Amino acid sequence: MAKESFDKEIQFLRMLVLTSGAFSRQQFAERLGISVHTFDKTIRRLKEVVSSLHQELPQEQSKELSETIRYSYYDTTDPLLLFLFRAKSVKESESQRISMLIGAMNEQALTAMELLDVCCNSLPSDLPLPDEKTIRSDLKYLEAVGVVKKEPGPRPYRYRIQDDLVRSLSDEELIDLYDFVDVMANTQVPSVQGYLLRDGLKKHLLRNQVEQHAVEPFLYKYHYYSRILDEAHLFTLLHAIRHHRKVRFLYFSPKSEKSYASKNTNPLFERDTKGKAEKTLPLKIVYDHQYGRWYLLAYGREGIRKYRIEGITQIEEDESVDEAWCEEKKTELATKMQYSWLIDTGRPVKVRARFYNPDVSEPNFVKERVMLQGQWGQIVSEDEHAFIYEITVNGTTEIKPWLRSFGSSCEILEPMQLRREMIAEWKEIQAYYASV
Repeated sequence: MAKESFDKEIQFLRMLVLTSGAFSRQQFAERLGISVHTFDKTIRRLKEVVSSLHQELPQEQSKELSETIRYSYYDTTDPLLLFLFRAKSVKESESQRISMLIGAMNEQALTAMELLDVCCNSLPSDLPLPDEKTIRSDLKYLEAVGVVKKEPGPRPYRYRIQDDLVRSLSDEELIDLYDFVDVMANTQVPSVQGYLLRDGLKKHLLRNQVEQHAVEPFLYKYHYYSRILDEAHLFTLLHAIRHHRKVRFLYFSPKSEKSYASKNTNPLFERDTKGKAEKTLPLKIVYDHQYGRWYLLAYGREGIRKYRIEGITQIEEDESVDEAWCEEKKTELATKMQYSWLIDTGRPVKVRARFYNPDVSEPNFVKERVMLQGQWGQIVSEDEHAFIYEITVNGTTEIKPWLRSFGSSCEILEPMQLRREMIAEWKEIQAYYASV
């Protein structure tokens, strides 16, 4: 995964997608909590990456970053992710050196000292020469992300490209594998590593002169860009949960006026941030497929807290905690979430709703959807015209959008407060469509 954070770029791309480029430079900078100068530098860097990814773009398309990102409609789902990994996965000064290391190991297995000689003999004169410690750090990183592998044998260890899979499969088998990875990356969560694997397989197939149409049999469009962008933090959090470690980060709530704050190293230019410094123990990650949002549930000084992952920046792992204590907090969370439709930990309440069946000439898609999405709720009675569904949930806030999505096919029976709220909301919606 990425060696560097790219919080600023994530927040910028999210704003670009949501606003369609409608903000001015000043408005973007204010929302991001950075100067206009820093904003311009970020734009230039992102434009360089876009031009390197889409070298075939016509000249007029290169004028606006928003246009270049939307140039290929069906390709805009994953490049917003891959775009960032290529832009910030390594420092600019590292990119040539690591590319050179990978190229050298592509033909044969080499030791760290042999790779050091390759770099010293081949790097441009304007770049600093690495030392042995730097090369070994690069190899450790490449081994951790699965790019290279250490060959068995005595010291000094030899490293080679980890490409056993693609070398052992025929082109036809690789196309089948690509199709599988393509479907899974676009339909499952999390998807970061799937997109990266898909990208690598596609490049390998095209290098083998496989026809372009053979490796692009499916087209997808997923509207929730944040689902993919927020996965940049997902693996840090999963690693912390797995190893019972706390994390610290700067958090911007959805109601905050800003979504990012720059790290100021010069105290003369230090500016106040609107984010809140948090240190907490991550317990669970929940994905809301209805809105394409990731949530972190964690335990801190104030008890169990919920965070929108899109508001997390500058995340880092902190100290370890006792495993038994961590498991105790996970059990406490599971008890509180026993009746959560998503992440609500409020007071349990029983919801009763009547769902009306469609015409007899149509399949009963209403009942099929309730059975598929209704979680632990049950159908307690039914006749040829309708059925009654019951479920106990922690509060009604989270289940309300699901019930509302059935439109006139759903009538709330209990609790009465929820019924009144739904009536008021439908009257408000009706007023929007009143005669002019």
